[in-house]
Amino acid sequence: MLIIDTALQKRQREGRPIRVAMVGAGFMARGVARQICRYVPGMELVAIANRTLDKARAIYAEAGVPDVTEVGTVAQLEACIEQGRPAITDDALLLSRASGIEAIIEVTGAVEHGARVVLEAIRHGKHIVLLNAELDGTVGPILKVYADRAGVVYTVSDGDQPGVTLNLARFVKGLGVTPVLCGNIKGLHDPYRNPTTQEGFARQWGQNPSMVTSFADGSKISFEQAVIANALGMQVARRGMLGPTVAPGTPVTQAAEWYPQELLLSGGPGIVDYVVGAEPGPGVFVLGTIDDPVQQHYLKLYKLGPGPLYCFHTPYHLCHFETPTTVARAVLFQDAALAPAGPMCVEVVTAAKIALHAGQVLDGIGHYHTYGLAENADVAQRENLLPIGVAEGCILRHDVPQDQVLTYDDVLLPESRLIDQLRREQEEYFRSYSTTAILSGVRSIL
Repeated sequence: MLIIDTALQKRQREGRPIRVAMVGAGFMARGVARQICRYVPGMELVAIANRTLDKARAIYAEAGVPDVTEVGTVAQLEACIEQGRPAITDDALLLSRASGIEAIIEVTGAVEHGARVVLEAIRHGKHIVLLNAELDGTVGPILKVYADRAGVVYTVSDGDQPGVTLNLARFVKGLGVTPVLCGNIKGLHDPYRNPTTQEGFARQWGQNPSMVTSFADGSKISFEQAVIANALGMQVARRGMLGPTVAPGTPVTQAAEWYPQELLLSGGPGIVDYVVGAEPGPGVFVLGTIDDPVQQHYLKLYKLGPGPLYCFHTPYHLCHFETPTTVARAVLFQDAALAPAGPMCVEVVTAAKIALHAGQVLDGIGHYHTYGLAENADVAQRENLLPIGVAEGCILRHDVPQDQVLTYDDVLLPESRLIDQLRREQEEYFRSYSTTAILSGVRSIL
C-alpha cells in the first residue's frame, strides 16, 4: 500500500489518473464508487454499467458526482471519457470495448453475465478486478488463460476475504513459514436459509436478500475458500469443509486446536476451511509451520505459541475500501491480489436445499433451491458433479431429495450459454496439466 499510494499520487500530479469502469450498481458497487470518487487521488471512475440506469445514476450522485451522461454506443462513451464526463449505460459490453479505460471492476455476482463482460474486456486489453468470487470459482482458470494471452492482469479484489487471505498467506510465506491452512471466520452457517428468512437482515443493511442468503447458506464461503485453494494449490479436507463451531468469543489464535494436526503436518498441499463463532470476525487466518528450531524459538518469544502450528490472522476485511488498491496493483505493477495458479483444485458443487422435483427450473445462488459445497476438483470430475455456478436455469430430469448433491446427469443445461462453453474449454485446456506445473505456479505467486 505504501508503494501504491505514492504511485497514485504521481499519476495525480502528472494529470494521468487511472481510468477505471465498473459493472454493477448494488450494495458493494455503491461503496466502491464512493471510495474512488471521494478518497483515491490518481484514479477516476469514468463509467458505470447497470441494467437499471437509475441505480447507476444514484451511485454516482451519492459519491458526489451528480452530473453524468447516459450513453448507448462505444463512440458516445469514448467521447465522455475524453472530455472527462462520467457516463452510465445499461450495456456493460460498451465498457469492455471502449478505449481509454484501463481496468474493469466486475461486481455483480452474476456468472453468465460476468463471464461475457470479463471475456470481452480481456479481448480489448483491459485489466480485470473481480468482486465476484462466484465467477472466479466457476471459470477463473480459463479466464486467467485468456488474460495471460492478452497480457492483462486478472485478479480477485483486495479487501474481499479471499484477497485478504492471499495477502496474509504471502506475508506468512515471506517469513519462511509454510501456510498449511487458510481459514475464514464466520458468524452463521445454515444451509437452509433463503431470501425470505434473510429479508429483514438484508433490509437493515441495504443489501440484496439473495446475496445475504449466499453468505448464510454456505455458498459464498464455499466460493471464497475455493478461489483461495485454486490460487495456492490447496484442497478441502472433506466435502463442505470441516467448519468447526466454537463458543462465541473464542479467540482465533486457538485455531490449531480445531483441525487435525496430522493432516496439516503431513506435508500435503494444505487445506482451506472455516470456523463459526471465533473472534475477531469476520476476519481470516492462516496456520503455518516451520521446521527451523531457532525460528521456532523466536516465534514463541513473539507470542505466537510453541508450535508446531502458528496462527496468523487479519481481524477484518474491508471489501470496497481496498478495491482501488487492486486496480492500482494491476495497472501500475501488473500484480494480482489473487488469481488461479492452474486448473481447479476445489470446485463448488450443487446440493438441494429442499426436495426438488422433475421439471423444476433451478433458481440462482442464494435463492430457494440449492446451496453450494466446496469439493476437491478431482472428486467433482470423477462423480460428474454439477457446479453451482452453472446450475441456474438448468431443468431437473427427475426428483432430487433434500441435501443430495446434483450431477450433470440430473439436469438439462440451457442452450447456448457462454458459461458452459468456458467450462468445456477449461476442462480440455487443463486435461493434461501436471501437479508439478500447478506447484510451480503456486511458488511463483508466493
